[in-house]
Amino acid sequence: MPLSVRSYKPLAGLALLTAIWGYNWVVMKKSLAFMGPFDFNAARMAMGALVLMGFMAWKGLSLRPRNAVLIALLGFSQTAAGTGLIMWALVSGGAGKTAILVYTMPFWIMIFAWIFLGEKFGGLYWIPVSASFMGLVFLLEPWSMGGTFMSKILAVLAGVCWGVGAVFIKMLQKREGFDLLSVTAWQTFFGALPLIVTAFLIPSEPVSWTPYLVGAMIYNGLLVSALAFILYINVIRNLPAGVGGMGLLAIPVIGMTSSWIEIGERINDCEAGGIILILLALAILSFLRLRENSRAAPVIARD
Repeated sequence: MPLSVRSYKPLAGLALLTAIWGYNWVVMKKSLAFMGPFDFNAARMAMGALVLMGFMAWKGLSLRPRNAVLIALLGFSQTAAGTGLIMWALVSGGAGKTAILVYTMPFWIMIFAWIFLGEKFGGLYWIPVSASFMGLVFLLEPWSMGGTFMSKILAVLAGVCWGVGAVFIKMLQKREGFDLLSVTAWQTFFGALPLIVTAFLIPSEPVSWTPYLVGAMIYNGLLVSALAFILYINVIRNLPAGVGGMGLLAIPVIGMTSSWIEIGERINDCEAGGIILILLALAILSFLRLRENSRAAPVIARD
């Protein structure tokens, strides 16, 4: 399906979305110098939930959640467990490598959708799945078992949690009255609750309220957790899924590049090979989905 002139605004939104989410890997990593990982995560998610709820109220939308149980499970798996593991991984792991490992989520989504929802995949789809698995092995370097190995495992588990959450989203999409904005707002709310409890239970260093930390909190609460999700909804509604998937590929690339430029993170040859394989696998997967969607699009007859 060719992109029309109307697609330019969603494309601009997609570019802004990838920039916001991509650069946030550096923001999160640097914020840990001033605030504990669990405190920071709880605060940013609570702020994001409040902003999203406020946006819904401003739009005159109902604040009553539908399918609350499924949305709560989604919040616990993606928002609480997923983001919690990301912040934990960033304590000792690099921002760029963590971003790449977390963004193996599309492959976990495929696997879980196959297991729990009966969605089959095969043929050419085995190519990106195999490439991503090889990339994981190279990036994790299980033969060394040292350095930041544990942080890499945590990042992979975060991707797994996002994959589990995606299954709940697919289940919610089949329910009557599904609204992505409402689901996102309540998912963030339900996910923030265990994060707040965790932040209170786990002791951490006193918060150092520097200008950078204040800016990071505003960046995460307003841009990452609120504006970016609204842009994401617009992208889903107005762009082919394959185009959106290809665009979102830029997020881990921006995270890796900005962490190299701003923090000075370096990778070895084995890790570089793993990153290339995973990015290649994501690109192939997005291309296959784009081709699949273009074939499924109805042909409009012209007079």
